[in-house]
Amino acid sequence: MIDHPPKSLSTRLSRTLAAVALAALVPLAWGANHREAPLTAIDTKADITDWFAFVSYDNPTKVTMILNVDPLLQPSNGPNYFPFDPEVLYEMKVDNTFDGDEDVRIQFRFARPEIRLPGVFTGFVGVGAGVSTPANSPPPVAPGTPLIPAAITALDGPGSEGLSLRQTYTVTILKKVGTTWTTVFTSGPTRLFAVPANVGPRTMPSYDAFARQGIYSLAGGIRVFAGTVDDPFYIDLGAAFDTLAFRSGASGVGVPGVLSDAQDADDTRNFASDSVAGFNVNTIAIELPITMLSRDGAIHPASDPLATIGTYATTSRPRIKTQPTTPGGLPGLSTNFVQIQRMGNPLINELLIGTGDKDKFSMSEPKNDATFASYLLDPLLARVINAAYGGAVAIPTPPRLDLLPLVTYAPPIAATGTPAGPVADLLRLNTGVPATAKALRKRMGLLAGDPAGFPNGRRLSDDVTDISARAVVGVLNPAFNVFPNKRIGDGVNTNDKPTQETFPYVSFSHSGRDSRKVDPGEAGCFAVLPPFAPVSCPIN
Repeated sequence: MIDHPPKSLSTRLSRTLAAVALAALVPLAWGANHREAPLTAIDTKADITDWFAFVSYDNPTKVTMILNVDPLLQPSNGPNYFPFDPEVLYEMKVDNTFDGDEDVRIQFRFARPEIRLPGVFTGFVGVGAGVSTPANSPPPVAPGTPLIPAAITALDGPGSEGLSLRQTYTVTILKKVGTTWTTVFTSGPTRLFAVPANVGPRTMPSYDAFARQGIYSLAGGIRVFAGTVDDPFYIDLGAAFDTLAFRSGASGVGVPGVLSDAQDADDTRNFASDSVAGFNVNTIAIELPITMLSRDGAIHPASDPLATIGTYATTSRPRIKTQPTTPGGLPGLSTNFVQIQRMGNPLINELLIGTGDKDKFSMSEPKNDATFASYLLDPLLARVINAAYGGAVAIPTPPRLDLLPLVTYAPPIAATGTPAGPVADLLRLNTGVPATAKALRKRMGLLAGDPAGFPNGRRLSDDVTDISARAVVGVLNPAFNVFPNKRIGDGVNTNDKPTQETFPYVSFSHSGRDSRKVDPGEAGCFAVLPPFAPVSCPIN
């Protein structure tokens, strides 16, 4: 493979054509940011795995935004499990003036976990109604002495005695007026608890009910949730990174990595293994009125340019950190932050940006994304697919103007007449398009005629792997919306746990004791006899 698009590309284009071609910057690749850049590969607490924004299913006047961080969490990995990093500033950002720059900031800060049982060897402990020492308990602990607290059933008060490691957080919303940022909401003294991982059925016997206690209704119609949950992303990750070696079992048509019409239409089964099945992730979710996000504080129909917003998320760390000089002391942290990671669309950094520039991209601003046009005028990913499939998948000739609606404010996401703005990696959402009913929802989103699906925002169920792969090979251009381009897929069509139909929408954490992974060769995980696998991939 080549490291960059051919150098001759820029010399072939006139200054005018090059300026237009910059608008074809392609914010698409397989999957999402699971350790995609050198910096976040060693700073996983600041690694954004996924970013979602969609009109709430049960309230068309609200938007839900979900920021996932800290990838591939093994549910059984105790004893401290997965607290949020108290040094990281987690932010959700909204552009409502079409200039690629944020106009609304939603900030989450997490406190250092409190240790409520400092003498206990694990962060979470509990059995039934509690356990006392038996008759043969040796001195100095007398028989009948209360020893193990009751099972954990609450985040606070009775039932929380065994919750040794506990973390709180705050929420602040700021809006830009001119050049000044003004705080318009703060959770203040309200104690918001992050929901810990599911340790197992003995310690946390009614986990889902326990986790729902972490859903907080705040002033102004705002709801928030933070904690460890099932990773909603689904993909045959191993096959994708084995130089696109999608499993032959994912196809019933004799072409590896290409789905049959019947397979593609089945949004309920997997025909290859989900590499992320059984893993957890840390999530931050907020639901808030559209009026808090729109430019003029009003709700607009889909045909109004003001209905569309651009969204992305960032993680940042203090610019200066001074290590403590005494054991157990706390570090000194500056109040100025430097951005570590960002995510809008899923995702350009992992498979389009060269490794030498991945960190630079992570730390830059969306409004400056034309800086990376050398990688994107002629997307290398499209050429890799073209070559890996032996020429069976034809691709458009650059510059890729077919992808213009994905990187600027343009139809079919934004209304006609919306200012296009600069090229910027933003997840654009038309807030005037209501949520699609579950029975009509399509994993392929807009490509399948579902107007509320990716790339009009992103829902948890959207198959961004298949959507992105097909967009990269040109299906947005009618001349390339043909077989096999329009049937490329990894064979993973659904998540291992069903998502919820109301806030916070994510599925709650896998059990640390009872979770399992799906092996690539496991029976039922890919089609042994085409065109279908005998059963869906097992779930936890």
